[in-house]
Amino acid sequence: MIEHWLPDSEAQLAFGARLAARLPPRLIVYLEGDLGTGKTTLTRGVLAGLGHRGAARSPTYTLLEPYELADRRINHLDLYRLGDPQELEYLGLRDLLAEDAVWMVEWPERGLGMLPLPDLVIAIEYAADGRRLRLSARTASGEAVLDALAGLGSGDSARSASPEKSDVM
Repeated sequence: MIEHWLPDSEAQLAFGARLAARLPPRLIVYLEGDLGTGKTTLTRGVLAGLGHRGAARSPTYTLLEPYELADRRINHLDLYRLGDPQELEYLGLRDLLAEDAVWMVEWPERGLGMLPLPDLVIAIEYAADGRRLRLSARTASGEAVLDALAGLGSGDSARSASPEKSDVM
């Protein structure tokens, strides 16, 4: 697990950009945190870090915002307003998941049973004067991202042993 403290949204965007440089072409990232903690802000940083120059809209109402970038596809999924996990079938989620893409998934617990297990979980929480990010790997791909990130961020970051991996969300 890696922890980072970020003082503001600009630091969150910058961290997202640094994270982007370490993401493989296929990865499932669960973004966990209360409303307003910056899950979409972090995703905007990832998109900017991969060269996206247009608007990066929150998919709160559309559920899915896909981005075709020069060297990869990013799918930003926000399940906050999802009524039933079965609704993901109407999005064509099963077919989309077969493609190489990085998935940034907000509110993943609302898609229980329809989403694949994550490679990486990023938990964002309010902290004094900023946000605390806790990144934990759930697969070898996620562990490779954590290894590449080791030492990034503020002086208040730490790398510790990964939690036990589980096949259950």
